[in-house]
Amino acid sequence: MTLNRPALILLAAGGSAAMMIGALLFQYVGDMAPCKLCYWQRYPHIAAIGIGVLALMVPGRGFPLLGALAAATTGAIGVYHTGVERGWWPGPESCTGGGGLGGLSGSDLLSLDTPTGVVMCDEVPWEMFGLSMASWNAVAAFGFVLIWLLAARNRV
Repeated sequence: MTLNRPALILLAAGGSAAMMIGALLFQYVGDMAPCKLCYWQRYPHIAAIGIGVLALMVPGRGFPLLGALAAATTGAIGVYHTGVERGWWPGPESCTGGGGLGGLSGSDLLSLDTPTGVVMCDEVPWEMFGLSMASWNAVAAFGFVLIWLLAARNRV
């Protein structure tokens, strides 16, 4: 059975919608605040959902190829985030434990006005089968890339 273009688009964009719903459930029901890199992974999914709506209305390969690019982008961010979590490479200084206190003055250290609740990008708050949420995002996103590419190839 071969899926037609609209079904493939719905599958890929719907997959991104499901990932967003899952992320929001983890955040608001599971009380797991996202880190900076988690937010970065969400933006391409949001773009893919919008691209999916446009791809259903406009024929051609352009929008499915943009959807594949959005999915590849969130997948790449997921791989980067996984590497930060595993200590394979450094992450952003604003959300990893690698930054020192050298750049802070005494008043900065004692100030009560500094933001609290910074979620660290190099900590794994949840994992399943040895993979973190960032890793699962990458796995799913690269699957969505393949579905988007099939939709771009399929003219019907």
